[in-house]
Amino acid sequence: MSLQEKIQEQVLQLQGPIVVFGAGGFIGANLVRAILQHRNDVFAVTSKPFVPWRLDDIPTNHILHCNITNKNQIEDLFGRHAFKTIFDLAAYGAYSKQSDVELTYDTNLNGLLNLLEISSQYSIRAFIHAGSSSEYGLNAAAPKEDAPLLPNSHYAVTKVAAAHLIKYYGILKEVPVANLRYYSIYGAFEEPDRLIPRLIEEGIKQTYPPLVQPDISRDFVYIDDAVFATLLAANQIGKVIGESINIASGQKTTIQQLADTVKEIFQIPTSPQWGDFPNRKWDLKDWYGDATLAIEKLGWQNATSLKDGLQKTYEWQKSYSKPLYEKKLAQDKIRHKLSAVIACYKDAEAIPYMHERLTNTFKKIGVDYEIIFVNDASPDHAADVLQQLVNRDNQVIAIEHSRNFGSQAAFLSGMEISTGNGVILLDGDLQDPPELIEDFYKKYLEGFDIVYGRRVAREGNQTLAVFYKIFYRLFRSVSYVPIPLDAGDFSLMDRKVVDELVKMPETDQFMRGLRAWVGFKQTGVDYVRPERMFGVTTNNWRKNMAWARKAIFSFSFVPLELLTYVGWSLTAFSFIAIVLQIILYFVMPGNPHGITTIIVLILFFGGLNMLAISIIGEYQAKILEETKRRPKFIRRNILRKESGR
Repeated sequence: MSLQEKIQEQVLQLQGPIVVFGAGGFIGANLVRAILQHRNDVFAVTSKPFVPWRLDDIPTNHILHCNITNKNQIEDLFGRHAFKTIFDLAAYGAYSKQSDVELTYDTNLNGLLNLLEISSQYSIRAFIHAGSSSEYGLNAAAPKEDAPLLPNSHYAVTKVAAAHLIKYYGILKEVPVANLRYYSIYGAFEEPDRLIPRLIEEGIKQTYPPLVQPDISRDFVYIDDAVFATLLAANQIGKVIGESINIASGQKTTIQQLADTVKEIFQIPTSPQWGDFPNRKWDLKDWYGDATLAIEKLGWQNATSLKDGLQKTYEWQKSYSKPLYEKKLAQDKIRHKLSAVIACYKDAEAIPYMHERLTNTFKKIGVDYEIIFVNDASPDHAADVLQQLVNRDNQVIAIEHSRNFGSQAAFLSGMEISTGNGVILLDGDLQDPPELIEDFYKKYLEGFDIVYGRRVAREGNQTLAVFYKIFYRLFRSVSYVPIPLDAGDFSLMDRKVVDELVKMPETDQFMRGLRAWVGFKQTGVDYVRPERMFGVTTNNWRKNMAWARKAIFSFSFVPLELLTYVGWSLTAFSFIAIVLQIILYFVMPGNPHGITTIIVLILFFGGLNMLAISIIGEYQAKILEETKRRPKFIRRNILRKESGR
């Protein structure tokens, strides 16, 4: 029986529905494809809202999107599909370009914990986790499964922890789970910058890529053998519950032997140029496995020779319908996650349009994203609209406040739970056009930490527009920090800026002023602000005056300085007036006279005193508000699916 026939036999024995987490990865994509050839009850799960390049020809009804660090999303998947066989191939940190340490732990450990916790609540048949030979770390020369684990990288530490977690769930909690420690798997759909794809690419050109020392060794396993081992483990889970199994060829293959095999396949006339072994503490010279336990318990043994595996990989690379590197480069453009935070008040009609336009914009610029709507106790049916959205789109989160705290608190509430590399603030009335985010993102890629929208013109009431123009220039002239002209809250801010804003202790926040205060590299993008699409504006003259007072008394001491200057000036004027009064008393007896002068002076100085008291009162009110230390907002709910959590 051929290897492909054995794979088919194992696929047909699986109990469905079947799910493959991490299906956008190299092994996951091959596993999904192998199963789909023979049955239709398999689902490929990716953490991104777009279809990864390895799955771009898979029917979309077989592709699901779920971040395993989010328990709500996992619960929703299991609730809808009741999976019986689970393959967890999701991982992060194996490659040097995956350098986010926090994400490494979150994905490899917390993500696995979430999957185990939720799947254990269902009657599952098998749970196979993709471990790694990296778990052995410094002890990587043909170790058996019970050999000491000496992790030498964050990635290895998380994989070791995952192996222990699986042992706990398998042995003590009796969950049918096992851990497969894959060695150097290669074949179709591997990362194009990895060793084997590069050797083949250069071999076609009758040459070699740069290579390290010839005596460095690895243990190469062809992808079909790895897929077969994974299927075997699922179907024979009773023999390996809670265990870790090496999936290795058991052969120590040096880079010299690998180069010789490539030379034979491609008839390369030259010899490789050998380099020095990189000084990387996490890497090792000898790295090969012992697959005795896999043979004994699963009846699995590596069946594909290195030469045959390389030949098959070459045939795949040669026949791939789209250039591998071109597709990979297209995927690599997706290197940021953006969080849109929308403050909503009386915007129920606009919310679906906002969602659609934001989604289209994010997909156009090629980023991962999340959309966070903050319902600031809106009196309309916004809560129902948002519940429908979160039920339909995993990328949407909806926050409900216990009462109306204002747009600044709404922005802060969304910023606090956002997870993007960059965060975008928008008003919910669509006067901040989502399409402008494309221009924001271009500036962000140029290295700007803050990109704000600059309202060069406004549609609608032009009298009000003139007053806005005057205010921004007045505000800039009196503020003790440089305030961008005509810039509202609409902006894109880098994560480090958002973190600084979120941890600021002050209660009465004026976001656009604080955004200027924190500094960093900033720039503006011009746009014409449209009229509100639905309903009427919630602003009025009284609210606009309140905004103006809030801005000036938050970022300027000029009113107090003016009082000082006026006080000194009036004191000097009063002294001069007293002198003149005495002189006039002797020069012009009986003059000046009349009660009018006295009344005017009393009203003038009385009004001046009242003005001074009111200005001082504004500052005192702000001090009082800050000393109360009340929370900036109270969340009543965070909507995620019908559970309402």
